[in-house]
Amino acid sequence: MSSPSPDALLGPADVRELAAALGVRPTKQRGQNFVIDANTVRRIVRTADVRPEDTVVEVGPGLGSLTLALLEVADRVTAVEIDDVLAAALPATITARMPTRAPRFALVHEDAMQVTELPGPPPTALVANLPYNVAVPVLLHMLETFPTIERTLVMVQAEVADRLAAGPGSKVYGVPSVKANWYAEVKRAGSIGRNVFWPAPNVDSGLVSLVRRTEPIKTTAARRDVFAVVDAAFAQRRKTLRAALAGWAGSAAAAEAALVAAGVSPQARGESLTVEEFAAIAEHRVTEGTETPGDQPDSRTDSRAYTEESRQP
Repeated sequence: MSSPSPDALLGPADVRELAAALGVRPTKQRGQNFVIDANTVRRIVRTADVRPEDTVVEVGPGLGSLTLALLEVADRVTAVEIDDVLAAALPATITARMPTRAPRFALVHEDAMQVTELPGPPPTALVANLPYNVAVPVLLHMLETFPTIERTLVMVQAEVADRLAAGPGSKVYGVPSVKANWYAEVKRAGSIGRNVFWPAPNVDSGLVSLVRRTEPIKTTAARRDVFAVVDAAFAQRRKTLRAALAGWAGSAAAAEAALVAAGVSPQARGESLTVEEFAAIAEHRVTEGTETPGDQPDSRTDSRAYTEESRQP
């Protein structure tokens, strides 16, 4: 691998010049805050443990600050960008600043939530600066869709980072925490100051590391069924599980039976349970006669639940 030029990464003047040339004005709607500090993007790449053999997928590359830093190290980088103008401009930026690495770069112009396949070798790592309003759904979609992703590092709003990395018993432990933990070991991996972005956001940012489990959660329940329990438990998080899961189970008595069979107190609350305990509850659901409404899968449930969780104070 040939070494890129030391000034190949984007600095503050480069970012503003590119944005002006493209007529790009960062929008709150898409949570666009561009990283303007080369040291920060290199730090992100180091923290993500990106390796020379990695195929990295990046979501929301923007003007290419992090993309260029990833290309310095990884074998290949595939960027997924929804914005028409940014997607059209990025390949030219890569070619101009890192011509020797350009053949190792691929662009997918699509909504990350709709992506089901990527060009080239399967991705081994996910590294992204995710806007807070879509961070959790995008992260979970990518982890589910691409099981070859071993290591993930995302930069998100600090509050979202805290929720993702929270453990049972924490006040911010909820749907994002449990669902992320279904796939990976999750931990906070640092903080990012506001002054490395343009425009500077009015919230702090945090790094979250996710290392995929070498062995899946041991359960006979399907992921969809486990996530349905999680959604139900936190939809009414102040209620006991006996009450919160009554709709899911068909009745409070049926919920209690499933909880007892799973070895979970019916008086417990969702915020005290591990992902393994949620899986055990899903295994012990019993339905008699006709199906209850809870038996019908709702494709909107996941998105609605973790979006609501991420908005809670």
